[in-house]
Amino acid sequence: MGLSQEKLAEKAGISSNMVRDIEGCRTWVSDNTLNNIAAALETDIYRFFMPENIHEEENYRTVLRDLTKTVNKLKADFNVNLENTLKLWGMKG
Repeated sequence: MGLSQEKLAEKAGISSNMVRDIEGCRTWVSDNTLNNIAAALETDIYRFFMPENIHEEENYRTVLRDLTKTVNKLKADFNVNLENTLKLWGMKG
């Protein structure tokens, strides 16, 4: 976006020293700080973790594949928990 470290820091509500430390891999970044930086850069957090050499379309496929796996796992976990709860309540044999 063409922002200086100082301007990014200002937009993200963090110090310019923090921006320098993040870029230099000298500090751990909290989820709150990641949210603030992503908002300042008008982007999604997941983009920070995608390799630069992957084509944009491949990024979307990768994210979609990962989200699909996560949703399927959540569905399976939900179904198992529902079955166990129904058995506990004597509503399913």
